[in-house]
Formats: sequence, structure tokens, C-alpha cells
Amino acid sequence: MVSDVADSGVAAEELKQFIERIERLEEEKAAIAGDIKEVYGEAKGRGFDTKAIRRLVSMRKKPPEERQEEEAILELYMQALGM
Repeated sequence: MVSDVADSGVAAEELKQFIERIERLEEEKAAIAGDIKEVYGEAKGRGFDTKAIRRLVSMRKKPPEERQEEEAILELYMQALGM
């Protein structure tokens, strides 16, 4: 299989296109990560707790029943520890 790619100009060109697409997407991902970091910085500058914001963002990604289950388990554990 490896020799097939090396021997075939078509397969090699296709591989190169895949690699270039991935590289472009990685660049976009890095740019978006920078944008997200900047938004957290703005929120922090306005006095918001970024740790709490990150937790809220994470929680909003989950279905309500999964979130409720996690909260119930956390509450149970906190009670067991006398918190």
C-alpha cells in the first residue's frame, strides 16, 4: 500500500491535498483558540470569574439530564464530606 502511494502521482497528489487541508484547518483552529482566549481575557477584565465561565460553557454543552445527574452526584459527595 505504501509503495502504491509512492508510485502513483495521483495518489501522492491526493495525499498532499489532504495534508494541506489539515494544515489549514490546524491554523484556523489555532486562530479560533486565540480568539476564545481573548474573550475570556475581556470577561476577566470586566470582573467576571473565568473559571466559573469555563464551567458554565462546559455545562451548557451537556444535555440537561446529564448535567442534573452530575450536579446531584456532586451535591451527594459534598454532603458526605460535610461541606
